[in-house]
Amino acid sequence: MMDKKLKPVNDRLKKIELTQENDILPRLQNIESCYSSTFNRYQSGVEQIDAMQADIEVMKKVIQEHSIKLQNIS
Repeated sequence: MMDKKLKPVNDRLKKIELTQENDILPRLQNIESCYSSTFNRYQSGVEQIDAMQADIEVMKKVIQEHSIKLQNIS
């Protein structure tokens, strides 16, 4: 008698497990992969931006110095 009552629950549980295994988990893995690759791109991009900012600061100083020198020549 108890087996008959539990059969619908077991059937639903199997459907849920199959849905998780075949549908939800692959999608979650795909989402994780996308986020991970995006994070890696942005992480390396941050390093490049820091380097560019340092270069720009150097260029600003050189341009200011050259502007002053050019004004003095004129």
